[in-house]
Amino acid sequence: MPHNLNHNRFRRNRKIFPTVLIAVALIQLTACSGLDQEIMKTFGGGNKNAASGALSLTAIIDGLKEALSVGTESAVDVVSKAGGYLKNPDIKIPMPQKLVEMTDLLAKFGFGEQVDKFVESMNQAAEAAAPQATALFLDSIKTMTFDDAKKILYGADTAGTDYLKSKTYDQLASSFQSKVSGQMAAVGVTQAYKEISNVYNRIPLSKPVALDLDEYVTDKALDGLFFMVGEEEKKIRKDPAARVTDLLKKVFGQPG
Repeated sequence: MPHNLNHNRFRRNRKIFPTVLIAVALIQLTACSGLDQEIMKTFGGGNKNAASGALSLTAIIDGLKEALSVGTESAVDVVSKAGGYLKNPDIKIPMPQKLVEMTDLLAKFGFGEQVDKFVESMNQAAEAAAPQATALFLDSIKTMTFDDAKKILYGADTAGTDYLKSKTYDQLASSFQSKVSGQMAAVGVTQAYKEISNVYNRIPLSKPVALDLDEYVTDKALDGLFFMVGEEEKKIRKDPAARVTDLLKKVFGQPG
């Protein structure tokens, strides 16, 4: 092939190459812009007449993080107070199913007070363990990515709670069980269980019951905690009165 023909082809390719790069960049920018516009419309930024009030993506993501922070701190505060579990029928830790037959029988024999004390002390242990969840929740919120935020934004009313559960449950279960074990001894769960078990085992034909109380109380405590976090998240999404900061009012107060 003649040298001048190769040279001309090289010159043509050199002119085309920057054009291709520009085209690819424009496609990528358009795609990102489309995603941004989709999110912005959700918060009122898609309205041309309200351009000055449109929120940046950073503000939206910050708003989601703040919503979860406020929601989790509020939920932990509620459940960790005296009666936080015991007096809330939605999350009260009930008598373990394995022990219902035993405790019903004991109540008939006049040991109802001991049975009630046992249930009360399990709930008190959960209330005492709850505050340690705050730090884990906040750490998970800080590390939230843009993709995480997008899923939460377009997810169900408890999408943020589901995100936190997926990120923190295993760690919480481990730390809760350790805390619960100590608290159950402190507030009398262990003693109450021993008392009702000793009485029950003296009843003719009774069958001993095996139960891991630490695990039971931990599981129920976490179920109740995440239920309350979900309730707080739903409030912030739907109830203006629950948006206690300026950022929450701005982000979640947008139309649409």
